[in-house]
Amino acid sequence: MGKHIYQGRYTTANDEDIVVFLIGMRINHRLAVHKWLPVFMAMPGMIKELYTEKEQLGFLSTEMYFGLRTTVIIQYWRSKDDLLAYAKGAKHLTAWKNFNQKVGSSKAVGIYHETYLLEQGNYESVYGNMPLYGLAKAKGHIPITKEIMTAKKRLKA
Repeated sequence: MGKHIYQGRYTTANDEDIVVFLIGMRINHRLAVHKWLPVFMAMPGMIKELYTEKEQLGFLSTEMYFGLRTTVIIQYWRSKDDLLAYAKGAKHLTAWKNFNQKVGSSKAVGIYHETYLLEQGNYESVYGNMPLYGLAKAKGHIPITKEIMTAKKRLKA
């Protein structure tokens, strides 16, 4: 059975600072499986760790997308300090070390990340007839009322 669909329009409270972290990889040479597959396979263990130790790590939630060449994982974090601490943790450092040893400056696979620090009151969202998704999955959602009907009003709330 699929995820529960919340009928109607919802938003998230924007009363806390949050961090949005995008991380992914691009397969530049498809036949170089021995280069890109280990990079790809390093992520499931880290995602499992994030969900297992959510509260201690300050991790909130993630969404994943897989294309023909490029993957992206959108992560939501409680704070930049939590994200930076995770980057220094054993599982991530091991994956980073393995990447540098196996891939280094090879053009076979690329990696990237982007970090966005969102201050309270400076982000908004809307979800219509959706399961918990994205920021709503990370923080929970609230029904949209007359007082927060538009993006402009939600940004002021």
